[in-house]
Amino acid sequence: MIRQSKLLPAAVTSLVLLVACSKPPESQRKSEKAPQPAAAPTAQESAPQVSRVRFTTSKGPFVVEVHPEWAPLGAARFLELVKAGYYDGARFFRIVPNFVVQFGIAADPAMTRKWDKTIPDDPVVQTNRAGSLAFATMGPNTRTTQVFINLRANQNLDGQGFAPFARVVEGMEVVGQLYSGYGEAPDQEAITKRGNAYLLERFPKLDYIRKAVILE
Repeated sequence: MIRQSKLLPAAVTSLVLLVACSKPPESQRKSEKAPQPAAAPTAQESAPQVSRVRFTTSKGPFVVEVHPEWAPLGAARFLELVKAGYYDGARFFRIVPNFVVQFGIAADPAMTRKWDKTIPDDPVVQTNRAGSLAFATMGPNTRTTQVFINLRANQNLDGQGFAPFARVVEGMEVVGQLYSGYGEAPDQEAITKRGNAYLLERFPKLDYIRKAVILE
């Protein structure tokens, strides 16, 4: 189970009003130009914007590609957190080999408290394949900041409501090298209360995020 310490939008219906008008005189009809139909949006304009985020870590860099069409609410929250510098300095505190890497409790407890606000769930439209990212939860509609990277195909998580919003596109070998010697020993409640002070004292070998930035 992916735990943390702590919709599709409704269809839009368009209404077209047909207004009848009297036939204009012949001279007027000749001088008027036929109305031009509005240009259809291009594929680029209509497609959601895909973003890339580079994580520079103590083991090296990896790049994540964020797909809003997979999970719009999760993707938006993740990018907000990156822009706010939330993940900078955060430790990869839970690593279960051949399962997941989990992170997302801030280095500073004040930052964790600031972003301790939930977002609604997204429908699961992508499977939890190796390299995909999804938010950890405590149950329905409890996503906040914690994220996990699948180290293998974990399709069993699909039915539990974990909606991938991104995938690692570069540096998956770096993710696989993150220090896993502590397993699930770090206490999430203690990390939430004390941040890196607790982790440096008890689990000094944990790898961490130096900087996360959105690439242009």
